Amino acid sequence: MRRFDLAGVGIGPFNLSLAALAEPLDADVVLFDARPEFRWHPGMLVDGATLQVPFLADLVSLVDPTSRHSFLNYLRAHGRLLPFYFAERFHLSRAEYDDYGRWAAGRLPSCRFGHEVTGMRWVPGAEAFELTVTGTDPVLASSVVLGVGTSPSVPEPLRDLVDDPGVRVLHSADYLTHRAALLAAERVSVVGSGQSGAEVFLDLLRARSTVDGLRWLARTPAFAPMEYSKLGLEQFTPDYTAFFHGLPGSVRDELVPAQWQLYRGIDAETMAAIHDELYRRSIGGRWPGAVLTPGVEVVSANAVDDGIELGLRHVQQGSTATHRTSAVVSATGYAETPLGPLLNGLGDAVCGDASGRLVIDADYRVRLREPVRGPLFVQNAERHTHGPGAPDLGLGAWRAAAILNSVCGKPVYDLPERTAFTTFGLDKTEDQ
Repeated sequence: MRRFDLAGVGIGPFNLSLAALAEPLDADVVLFDARPEFRWHPGMLVDGATLQVPFLADLVSLVDPTSRHSFLNYLRAHGRLLPFYFAERFHLSRAEYDDYGRWAAGRLPSCRFGHEVTGMRWVPGAEAFELTVTGTDPVLASSVVLGVGTSPSVPEPLRDLVDDPGVRVLHSADYLTHRAALLAAERVSVVGSGQSGAEVFLDLLRARSTVDGLRWLARTPAFAPMEYSKLGLEQFTPDYTAFFHGLPGSVRDELVPAQWQLYRGIDAETMAAIHDELYRRSIGGRWPGAVLTPGVEVVSANAVDDGIELGLRHVQQGSTATHRTSAVVSATGYAETPLGPLLNGLGDAVCGDASGRLVIDADYRVRLREPVRGPLFVQNAERHTHGPGAPDLGLGAWRAAAILNSVCGKPVYDLPERTAFTTFGLDKTEDQ
């Protein structure tokens, strides 16, 4: 079996960042992914949809802007640096970020697609993890980073219908696959108050010949903007991450849902574009037939002869109603992919909290018991311990660099001690 210093499981943006930052280091690194190539939410590459973070939140720039894997070098390699300069774009389109990631992955020999890691165990004699990988021999790794990403999350009332091929209920992750049918459907209901729901609704609003029968339902009390003030965004800094990690677990559990506007709100430009389109369709004095209703949750869903019947409840009013629709797009976000199947081979060595979740230390290391002595890290599986920045692209390079510093046992990347103007928490040594 070949031995590596570091093995990565999954090649999404975060482990791709790890691979890019690891390339110039004196380390033998390999990463595996079951997919044939890098893709970033391909079902949501809607025309005009952009990232909610600036282009500097690429794979490397916020840690090493001189890296050959930066977004600016991607533009240079494609002869598009000056057009980007004149375009004056701070936020990339989703399609361009997807293409950038594929470009970077193709330049990194450590990234091996078409190979799925199906199991992992600790080998005491070798002091290493053994990974079982499809299509190749098992490998040994002194350290492992799990970056398997997230999976579409669907509300319980809709789950059975999503799995029924005879009913047009789908998660927004598959939106583009079904877009033509949704444009032709008599009635379409979009469920979900976040950025994905807004982008799907806006695309349907613009592209359908009529918006009669188009409905947008959200459980939140309003279609609310994402927190985008400069000081507010400092909650996506390593300073805040460290503060959050130091809080008691019960406090962290209360904070995460209360911070929903940090990661589930809608960017102001998308909200403005929706209003502009509705206003355009009102010219001539007729209110557009689209219906937007916040404060509503789907409590039941049943297939009927002419489509789907949704049972709705207004959270504040307490009132209920039924709504018939031809199709439903569940833009209800993503949940962390369960790591149990990968971690089962480590048995009781994996430490869990009172809720059965992984105990993750400040350096993103999963807490393990004897006999496992090798470091096991996670990326984007630590929101309960590290806060709302876990899935944020802007913190990806920092986290990858912090992991590499830990793996190498020295600061191979110089990470500044302070990253925010805000001071989170009180220092007990402050003057009274």
